[in-house]
Amino acid sequence: YDAFHLRKEDGKGLWWEGLDPQELYVGPSMVMPDGIKTIQEANDWHERHDRLWTEDPPATNPEFVRTWYLRCQELLDKYEPDLLYFDDYGLPLGQTGLDITAHYYNSSIKRHGKLEAVVTVKNIKPEHMGATLLDIERGRANGIQDEPWQTDTCIGDWHYDRSVFEQHRYKTAKSVVQTLVDIVSKNGNLMLSIPLRGDGTIDEDEHKFLTDLAPWMEQNGEAIYGTRPYRVFGEGPPDIATSSDFNEGKARPYTSEDIRFTTKGDKLYAVAMGWPATGKLTIKTLAKGTDAHHKPIHRVELLSAKAPLQFKHDTSGLTISLPSEKPNDFAYSFRIT
Repeated sequence: YDAFHLRKEDGKGLWWEGLDPQELYVGPSMVMPDGIKTIQEANDWHERHDRLWTEDPPATNPEFVRTWYLRCQELLDKYEPDLLYFDDYGLPLGQTGLDITAHYYNSSIKRHGKLEAVVTVKNIKPEHMGATLLDIERGRANGIQDEPWQTDTCIGDWHYDRSVFEQHRYKTAKSVVQTLVDIVSKNGNLMLSIPLRGDGTIDEDEHKFLTDLAPWMEQNGEAIYGTRPYRVFGEGPPDIATSSDFNEGKARPYTSEDIRFTTKGDKLYAVAMGWPATGKLTIKTLAKGTDAHHKPIHRVELLSAKAPLQFKHDTSGLTISLPSEKPNDFAYSFRIT
């Protein structure tokens, strides 16, 4: 928001003397009035004036649109990213958003001989489905989506907030693993942010989070990477009411009743969110005679175990006899052949 009020002359005697904030931020397009001094006052103003929010080209500032396009073009041509995330509802700035997306895709095809690039948007328009990727910010879908989609979320705040570290309020590795499993079972992907301190490092709690996460991914990644959704995403009581942004905090805790499915080749993966105290896990979806599963089951393995597991397959489901000790405290992946 510096460009709302700061001008080149304001930098006299400061480290940015000679630089023009108006040029850096391409000028003010949604200007808060003078007199706002605190973050709370700014938030209150935004809430009162939310109807002013627009992603259309500013009619009084055509230079904004031209410069925006050139900056995006330079970024894409110089760094050749695999994914372009527009923090917008739909593509930004009307035709110019379509133009930069076309440039990005055409450049990718020219480099690789095929399209190897993804543009994400939020609140996707039906006519853009398949040409762009739906992004659900800090939220999840409530079922398998016809087209691939993505959740973007963070273990803390989108920027580094020292109070989150000091109060130990980061997401746990367990919650992120279970979120990942649910998302992938519904044809989605998870983009997870680990916020950096000002010097580019991460703090001790973030180190612990990644240290806890890494072994699970190493043992269970086979049920995640390169997989596709099954006929149904899983079983258990409903956990997410609707597919919407910012619904991640509304999900109930998972139990051993919650199971999610993925597939790869002739393998089916069932990931249980809890470890039954009975020592047996029954997957009702795979009951003999149901529409969901009609192939005979020959082998069941826990991904972290060396030997196959005993199981019974009948009209009540697939009942798996579990090892005496659970391999982790997060979620448990079974390879079913």
